[in-house]
Amino acid sequence: MKDVRVLVIEDELTMRETVVTYLEEQGFPVKSVMSGEDGLDMLRDGGYDIAVVDLKLPGIDGIEVLHRAHQANPGLPVIIMTAYATIENAVRAIKEGAYDYLVKPFNLEELGFIIQRIVEHRKLVAENVKLKEQLKKRYSTRNIIGTSYGMKRIFERIESVADSTATVLIQGDSGTGKELIARAIHFSGTRRDRPFITVNCGAIPDTLIESELFGYEKGAFTGANKTKIGRFELAGDGTLFLDEIGEMNLEAQVDMLRVLQEREFRRVGGTSLIKMDARIIASTNKNLEDEVKAGKFREDLYYRLNVVPFHVPALRERREDIPFLARHFVDKHKHESKREITGLASAAMDLLLRYDWPGNVRELENAIERAVVLGTGEQIVPADLPEGLLRAEAGGKRTIGANLSLQEVERMHILAVLEAVKWNLSEAARVLGITRTTMYHKVERLGLRAKGEAKPRAGL
Repeated sequence: MKDVRVLVIEDELTMRETVVTYLEEQGFPVKSVMSGEDGLDMLRDGGYDIAVVDLKLPGIDGIEVLHRAHQANPGLPVIIMTAYATIENAVRAIKEGAYDYLVKPFNLEELGFIIQRIVEHRKLVAENVKLKEQLKKRYSTRNIIGTSYGMKRIFERIESVADSTATVLIQGDSGTGKELIARAIHFSGTRRDRPFITVNCGAIPDTLIESELFGYEKGAFTGANKTKIGRFELAGDGTLFLDEIGEMNLEAQVDMLRVLQEREFRRVGGTSLIKMDARIIASTNKNLEDEVKAGKFREDLYYRLNVVPFHVPALRERREDIPFLARHFVDKHKHESKREITGLASAAMDLLLRYDWPGNVRELENAIERAVVLGTGEQIVPADLPEGLLRAEAGGKRTIGANLSLQEVERMHILAVLEAVKWNLSEAARVLGITRTTMYHKVERLGLRAKGEAKPRAGL
């Protein structure tokens, strides 16, 4: 309670001392004054979180104190006390923004309960603000890893469409991070403080998708015992993310098209039209153009969704991003697992670079997490990686470098990392999990040079 300061404004001495003593016993820092003018002076100086104000005061009354206090500090909770209980006074106080209203004589525990409610609400607000900041940080473009050309194009497009209301369609294989991109679009734009509602279209039975999206009225069908708010309504003026929209049946596609065209909908069993204010982002692991040709997806809905298209490349199409992703996942999971791991051994990184990653980034993260949890050394070595990855290597699914010497493989791997970090030796050393001195010696020993340079840069 020490961080919640209370100001009591009460002209009657006994009442003022009684309230102050009680609040001090509850652990609150308390100050008191006997006039509205003095109280306002103290409130203007700041530092008070709650004001307890008598309605009848010498000079300006409690309602005027409330009004002026809120002009200076709109969020200040003010509790009005009065011995003159009338409905008119109560209504007037609440209209002016009083948090609550107490009639003298009142039980001091009632005052304590009201203040405790304010304190809990304040904590919830602070936690909510903190959570929103964490979400913004977590889903900003800074936390989408990639230096490849395809990912750079995605970063640029996220920034350009974040504040737009245009519908977005994100296509890419499973595990490429389509939802992460959808959230980055939302949290990078003006809707960042509004709801982000996700619908997995492939997980909802065909018979339920309409009621899940649009909600239903009480009595709309057997078992509808109360009105249910649908996902469109929950999204409000935020973002509705329709994940795996390629799984949506044709009947539901008709309803979706109508909502996108008219920007309004009805709950199942309802008659009132509800305006749709949400921004729509859809994703799919299917090629919707092929689905349209096959008659499995409506062409008009496809064009409605594909206003701003994103294609997320598979991990095998951007291998230069693998060292950065792997390093990121090592850092993430070693902290979660409380493990002291410096990085990946060159042989382990080489395996990661040669594997085709059918599960994409999600599979890579799972592989790194497993290695961090089960590994015993300071570095991740090939034996720490999943058996499926090792079997694929042994089975020759990737043969790049199979006939090369170990030094040649090492040279190719280090060269790939150096090119990805634009020949910054310090950054390359961090990605490879070695010291900068070791990095410099390897570059010298292997005779590595950036294109057009006589010798490598010392690093930044």
